[in-house]
Amino acid sequence: MNASTTMTIRVTPDLKEKLGRLARSTRRSSSFVVVEAVEAYVNRELRIIEGIQQGLADMHAGRVIPHDEAMAEARQIIAAAQQAKTD
Repeated sequence: MNASTTMTIRVTPDLKEKLGRLARSTRRSSSFVVVEAVEAYVNRELRIIEGIQQGLADMHAGRVIPHDEAMAEARQIIAAAQQAKTD
């Protein structure tokens, strides 16, 4: 069994009611539903932050493509896709 700790949060009565409905509908405890939701949110936000940090590191290291070049390549890809669609 994984170790756990207790955390207290404040939610609106409306959110608490929705949480209860979701828990009953899925036959899970409210605690289980909240843990799943918080874990998904934290993991998603951390991936976003890590992506931003990697992008900044790439920028500082000079691993970038000038905007004009990136747009030209994007336009070529779009044009090729449109051409393939008409073929």
